[in-house]
Amino acid sequence: MEIEVWSDYVCPFCYIGKRRLEEALAQFPHKEQVEVEFKSFELDPNSPINSGQNIHEVLAKKYGMSIEQAKQANRNVGQQAATVSLTFNFDEMKPTNTFDAHRLAKFAKAKGKEATVSEKLLQAYFTDSKHIGEHETLVEIAVEAGLDRQEVLNVLADKNSFAQDVRFDESLAQQYGVRGVPYFVLNQKYAISGAQPIETFKGALLKVWEEESASPVLQDLSTDAAVSCEDGSCALPEK
Repeated sequence: MEIEVWSDYVCPFCYIGKRRLEEALAQFPHKEQVEVEFKSFELDPNSPINSGQNIHEVLAKKYGMSIEQAKQANRNVGQQAATVSLTFNFDEMKPTNTFDAHRLAKFAKAKGKEATVSEKLLQAYFTDSKHIGEHETLVEIAVEAGLDRQEVLNVLADKNSFAQDVRFDESLAQQYGVRGVPYFVLNQKYAISGAQPIETFKGALLKVWEEESASPVLQDLSTDAAVSCEDGSCALPEK
């Protein structure tokens, strides 16, 4: 089974949704036969690397709310994160552009380190209060994941490196009609939008597995009888 996950590294519900999917997979008896692939999605492609604002100010400006309302909204999200053992440090988060982080993830995928790097990027932003728009931070994350420092530096220095891979994912998201993340596609047939409850993921996993594993059942649409050969003899149609 293949699960494609569109997400962004500054999307709180993407981290929560990722954890809920992982918890569902941990209870899924066929988890070893499930492959999860992360797809790029930028919530705000025009976001600057250094916004000069904290996350509460960014949220307030984006949705036309007061700073206190933004703080309360973030506290509510933090409470949801805590239900899946995640700690979100909103006061220390550093809003930034995520394009280079996505390029790094694509490079990591080519090296078999996509899952590790994706997790580290999310943890770096939401929990460790690191600036994932800065190359120094991205290199640090990559090296911790086992990637070669010089190769990572070369990739980040070249803005075109793995950029096409990121744009392909975003183009595919447009074709699917994805307007928000996280967005999960199972076997290119079923979609789950948002950080749904664990039970929703468990039900989807079971449904897809049973459907894909079931023996094909053909519906007989024949209208005429006795126009076939069976057991070495052929019955002729009556005139």
